[in-house]
Amino acid sequence: MAQRMTWVRLAKAALLALSMLVAGAVTAAIEVRQFDDPVLQQRYDSLAASLRCPKCANQAIGDSDSPIAGDMRERVALLLEEGRSDREIQDYMIDRFGEYVLYNPRLTDRTWLLWGLPAVLVVLGAAVIALIVRARRNASNRALSAEERQRLEALINRERTR
Repeated sequence: MAQRMTWVRLAKAALLALSMLVAGAVTAAIEVRQFDDPVLQQRYDSLAASLRCPKCANQAIGDSDSPIAGDMRERVALLLEEGRSDREIQDYMIDRFGEYVLYNPRLTDRTWLLWGLPAVLVVLGAAVIALIVRARRNASNRALSAEERQRLEALINRERTR
């Protein structure tokens, strides 16, 4: 009888945990906007994936369930229905949330370093590697001087006598 009570309690606990998981998944569902025009749908999906949620840590508005991301998705849909271009919609979002809202910042006076620095670092890294390889190659090809040869022979003889 006690064993049966244990199984009943375990079953109740499992059902409670399962219902909490399902309830959490239902409340965290992201509203997906559907358009009749497949071109508009593709543009909406692309914009929702390329705009960053200002509240969430590195999450696109299409993936975020925060209220601000929902508002941004709704605004993108309305602007698309008004006939605005992708660039105009991005400009609208930048005006309200700053350049941070774009996953791929544009090349401007303020962002040129962001785009140019990786290329400069690659060139500098290649130059450093080339210098190191050249220095090692030159060092290994150089013959020992007479003094260095005598010191080396003295060290070898000292080790042999031990």
